[in-house]
Parts: sequence; structure tokens; C-alpha cells
Amino acid sequence: MSLISTQTVAEHSNASSCWIIVHGKVYDVTEFLPEHPGGSKIILKYAGKDATEAYDPIHPPDAITTHLPKNKHLGAVDPNTVIKVVKEITAEEKKRQELMAARPSLDEIVNLHDFEAVAKAILPAKAWAYYSSASDDEITIRENRAAYQRIWFRPRILRDVSVVNWSTTILGQRSSLPVYISATALGKLGHPDGELNLTWAAGKHGVIQMIPTLASCSFDEIVDAVVPGQVQFVQLYVNRDREITKRYVQHAEKRGVKGLFITVDAPQLGRREKDMRMKFVDESGVAKVQENQSGVKKDEGVARAISSFIDPSLSWKDIPWFKSITNMPIVLKGVATPEDALMAYDYGLAGIVLSNHGGRQLDTARSGVENLMEVVAALKTRGPWPNPKFEVFVDGGIRRASDVLKAIALGASAVGVGRAFMYSFCAYGQEGVEKAFQIFRDELEMNMRLIGARTIDELAPDMVDASGIHSRVGLTPTDNLYNSTYQPLALAQFKNKL
Repeated sequence: MSLISTQTVAEHSNASSCWIIVHGKVYDVTEFLPEHPGGSKIILKYAGKDATEAYDPIHPPDAITTHLPKNKHLGAVDPNTVIKVVKEITAEEKKRQELMAARPSLDEIVNLHDFEAVAKAILPAKAWAYYSSASDDEITIRENRAAYQRIWFRPRILRDVSVVNWSTTILGQRSSLPVYISATALGKLGHPDGELNLTWAAGKHGVIQMIPTLASCSFDEIVDAVVPGQVQFVQLYVNRDREITKRYVQHAEKRGVKGLFITVDAPQLGRREKDMRMKFVDESGVAKVQENQSGVKKDEGVARAISSFIDPSLSWKDIPWFKSITNMPIVLKGVATPEDALMAYDYGLAGIVLSNHGGRQLDTARSGVENLMEVVAALKTRGPWPNPKFEVFVDGGIRRASDVLKAIALGASAVGVGRAFMYSFCAYGQEGVEKAFQIFRDELEMNMRLIGARTIDELAPDMVDASGIHSRVGLTPTDNLYNSTYQPLALAQFKNKL
């Protein structure tokens, strides 16, 4: 196949004939314009040009090659025709680079809140809006954090805690921490290496990573980065096209993934207003899409642009089909009630995650840890507890090892942490994730000694007082660290403030 000059590509720069360059290859995306989840305008912005820089942060590398018909793959760009463009650094980017250079050293990072504070300062506005946003009035995202502070310890003494061990098993797989890395999307919005930062750190420290469906890195790219013996799970958004879902699941199993976590709390995406407002930056904003087109919503945000394939028809009747296509243990991610927990158990699944999607879906949904006690009580009606055939996990709002221990004492097998690990690599790359693991280890050692638990198995309900978990009258002390990084919602802004 002959090489294509950039001059030839530039001739196809409108809606009638739209070619773009991605990673040195030329693609004809003309027929794809109306189907693009983010709208056609954002593609047309790069019509006849190299779109790689805009493409990379919000797409896996193989997205275009997988979803665009082969006859639209036109060939490689002639490197001799590429004109080097000197990128102009904006004032915003210059300020961001200065903040990067002025970051606290890793030695000065002493808790997970520190990572979030650094990430908030250095991330581009669109990335911070996507990562930090939650649905509607953002009540649930804040409640996720507050709920843990309504649970109090009842420490036991004189237990000989000279040696404490916080390793455990998760779905039968060994983990150095009672914590797994929960799936978070679009890692390259915050760091060039994206989710690979998590993979590299997890492999080095024996922590289990859950691979997100909507990763910036491709699935195989992430799996190829593992070390021998490294354990990974996969998170699944179920595609409207079940054949695509089947191929993805079976490919994951062939590649050695040890658990399938099906997201069940997102038949429609929540309204994440911080993210949505990025479409109204200004008339020339890069994120603003489909200007002057009728019948088009421009307030959808990054999240909506990448998730239109998710199937809202997913139901309990699909569970036998999932069990028929894989031998991986299946966990439902996003359970909130004892009734659904019992149904998951009765369908023969391996477990559930009590989760509200990090507060990003149904606002004023209760926190996972608040639901935990009711769910465990219901599952005890099905037999002995803990049940080796059915595990309960919790995620949302976890920022301290004390949160982890509270959840496990109340019946969780382990907990998932998403944003905190993501912020750690946004701020410091792989080394940031490794430091986050070390913070968890240090806090686990201290807290386990202070409550009198030598192993994870010794954590018990009588070590905590959760009698106030259902009370929301604001009697607990203010969490100053969390509040200092939380960005309040804003109202619509006038174009020019007088």
C-alpha cells in the first residue's frame, strides 16, 4: 500500500469527505461522523489533520481500528510530507507546568487526601471535571465519605500485636492488601501512561487491579504489562451488541483474568454537572461540540461521549447467559439492597460489590458501607457467614485504612478503591501509586495494632460501633482534609462578568 501525503489528507477536510490521521495512519471517518458518541463537530475540528493528541486521552489505542471498517483504513502517512508544527503553550498549560514543577515531593505526601489535592491543582480542567464529578447535587459522593465517620471503633487490648498481617484472599486470589484497585475510566486524561501506572505498581506490590472497560489503554496493552503471577479482574459495561460483550469476556478469560465484575448500576449515565459544564467553556472551547447543529445536546460531558453503547435492557434474565460464556467468577458491581443481594446469591454468582458508582449515578443513594449491615444480615439467612462461595465487597469514599477495617469488621471481604489510586498516578505516576500502597500498609499496621486485630480474619462486628450509621444529623466532626479538596458545584456563568 502506497504512502499518503499529508497534503492529500488535508484535501479531505469537511463533512463530505473527512480523513484524519491517528498514530501515523490515515482513516476515512466520513460515514462515522453521525455515529460518533461525542458528536461530529469534534472530529471535524481535526478533519484533514493529525487527531492523535485529541484521540489518545479518551480512546483505547485500538478503538478506531476495531470499530471502523477495514476499507476505511486508508494507509500510512508519508513521513517525508509531515510538517513539524511548533505547539504553542497556552497560559493555562504554562501555569500547569509550573505547578507540576512545584509539587510537594513524594516524601511530603502522608495521606491519600494529599494526592487528590495535588491532582486537583495540576490536572487540566476537563480531566479534573471528569474525574471529580458526581451526579446531580453531589450528595451521595459526600455521604460516601461521611458514612465511615459515623462508625466508631471499639478497640480490644492486651492482644500481643507485635506481628500483624493484613494480607488476604479476594475471590480465591492472594492479595497483599485487603484492597483492590477499582475500575476508573480514561486514565490518560490525567497521565500519559494512563492505567499502566496501576498495572506496574500492582504487579510490583501484589495488589489486584480491576481493568476498566473504558480504559484509555487497550485491554491487551494492560494485560501485556503484568508480571508472572500478577492477578487482574475485569470490569464490564454490557454492550447492546451481545456478541461484542461475549468476545470481550472470553478474550479476558483466555488472557488469564481471574474475575468478571459486571456493572449493574448504570442503565443510563447519571448527570454529572461538573463534567457537563465543560461543554460550555466558551465559544472557542476545545470541548464544545456540534455548534450550530439542531437537535444536538452539547451538555453531555466526557462521560456521555464514551458510554453510549451501554445496554439499558440488561436484566436478571441475562445472568444465565453470562454464566454460560465464561468460567470466571462473576460479581455484580453496583448492588444496593438486601433483596438484590439475595437474588445474586440465588443465581449462583460469586459475589457483589455494594457500590453507588462513586456517587456518579443515582444521587441520594445510600453509601455502600451503610447498606453492608443489612445485606450481611440477609445473606446469613442463606447459611453460615462468612460464606466461602459468596463474597461481599464495598467501594466508595475510602480514604483511610481505618475505613477498610470498618468495612471488613462489618462483613466485607475486601474493599475497592478507585479515585484515590487514580489521583495518585495523575500526580506522581507509578511511584505515586506505590506510595499510596505504602500509606495503606502503614495505616493498616497502626490501626490493626490499636484495635487489637492481628489478622484480617480477627476483625469482627464487635470491634466497631455502627449504631449511628443511619443517622445523618451532622454530629460527627468535620472532615477538613476531604472538604479542602472537594470542589462545590457551580451555577451557570455569564459570558462576560461586568
